[in-house]
Amino acid sequence: MCTTIIVTKGAMADGSMVVTHSCDDELGDQRLIYIPEKNYEPGQLRPIFAEHYRYPRIVSEDRGPGYNTTSYPKTDPIGYIPQVTHTYAYFDGNYGIMNEHNLMIGECTNAANYQPTFVTENESINTGKHIRLFYSQELSRIALERCKTSRNAIKLMGELIDTYGLYSTGETLLVSDENEAWVFEMCALPNEKYHSAWVAKRVPDGEVFVAANEFRIRDILKDSDDFMYSKFLHPGIYKLGWWKESDGPIDWLKAVSPREYNHPYYSLRRVWRIFDRVNTDLFLNPWVKDGYTRDYPFSIKPKHKLTLSDVFSLYRDHYEGTEFDLTKGVASGPYNGNQNSITKDKKYYGAWERAISIFYQGYTYACQIRPYAPESTKGLLWFAPDVSYTSCFVPFSSKSTSIPLSYQTGSPQKYDSNCAFWIFNFVGNWARLNYKQMTEHDIFDLQRKLEMMSFDFIKSCDERCQNTSHINTIEYITKACENNANIVLKSWLKLAAMLIAKYANGYCNLEYQSSTKDIGYSATWLSYTNYKDGPTSYDMK
Repeated sequence: MCTTIIVTKGAMADGSMVVTHSCDDELGDQRLIYIPEKNYEPGQLRPIFAEHYRYPRIVSEDRGPGYNTTSYPKTDPIGYIPQVTHTYAYFDGNYGIMNEHNLMIGECTNAANYQPTFVTENESINTGKHIRLFYSQELSRIALERCKTSRNAIKLMGELIDTYGLYSTGETLLVSDENEAWVFEMCALPNEKYHSAWVAKRVPDGEVFVAANEFRIRDILKDSDDFMYSKFLHPGIYKLGWWKESDGPIDWLKAVSPREYNHPYYSLRRVWRIFDRVNTDLFLNPWVKDGYTRDYPFSIKPKHKLTLSDVFSLYRDHYEGTEFDLTKGVASGPYNGNQNSITKDKKYYGAWERAISIFYQGYTYACQIRPYAPESTKGLLWFAPDVSYTSCFVPFSSKSTSIPLSYQTGSPQKYDSNCAFWIFNFVGNWARLNYKQMTEHDIFDLQRKLEMMSFDFIKSCDERCQNTSHINTIEYITKACENNANIVLKSWLKLAAMLIAKYANGYCNLEYQSSTKDIGYSATWLSYTNYKDGPTSYDMK
């Protein structure tokens, strides 16, 4: 249930290429894991693991120390493919994120007409069904292990899908390198010969793309350098009767999907909001005919080129200032917080607007490639644990050979004050006692200060690495990024302790005040309650 964005280099003020992703997965495994490069003997096999999000998502010695969670049983593979002799280092979450060669990936889940479970090789032999080994999780990781460019990554993942088959939901992967960015979408098909389909479309330079739990590719053009697609796509969709050749170019969304992932506007409202924030001059309408609307373009040019702070801001949005503002009204609570919930029940009795910033975000990241930076600091992963609205983006170089254990450890089912996720999650949850007060007067100030500190930190790293050989800067940039991240976590722990004391028992409790300040509730919110019926006199009512 994620939101993922591409900002091409022509759309960024500093010429960066940016790929972002918010992993909105309730209380799944929120760890950022560093996977080291590795060499293998010829003939070895790579295990393929099933789709999984709960902690620990994988337990394996093969994936490096971050995934060798010894107190849990090892994860059983559902199949194997031939291994290559050398794999690249990369950052991993619930999906692959970014590798040492600055290949970047974002993700979101989509509804598809057919969503089967996996089929192992043995099951395939015994039943005659086609094998189905892959979901986007393992596809994205293999791409980062083996590829340096987005084109090669798409071709590799496409070949794996065509050979070994897809299972589960529809998926969108954003795949980008320094020079070009692609949207790669896939789904399973209910046919044993034409078992899976995928298509990729290039995002024009100078434009911004967003996906939010609904396929975004529409008409598939056969003779275009801007498209790549499966050999099974056209014959498979025609065979199933999902599209006729006489209908013209296949409308990918309409052919393979029942539209939005959940309730109406669950996806489209976020697409509208990001596009509207990026370019208000387009006057896009938030109301559409249905989930197959063509009112929102594949990608748009921004009114003004974006900064990285602008990108962070998009992930901290609750539709503020619009008719859908989740920080207002009785549902926002007495202190203007925000909530949301999801259901797969298609008989709607009501629904909340689905914001970009949502309370069940597990983490958010922005991968950035800066064309004029030194090699050691050219590729950056800006990572924010928990909800981005009450979190802080911290940079790690794609060339780092390790990251702090605080980011690589911790279960969302067991509180741990040494875990980055829990440090930010605690502040985010504590803030709900008085959301508007704590965010505007305490959290945002420190958030801005620390993110500006990280921007300055990267500038200093650029200067340090500018005239030094790349090899000599690896150890420096690794330790420097770890130190910067640790400073941020210590600052957030101090913030948590301060918030506990300052807002104890619902008051504002400051050292320099002679007494506590009663915050109280607004008259507007009280009017929604039975407060007015309370005992204000001895008269019988």
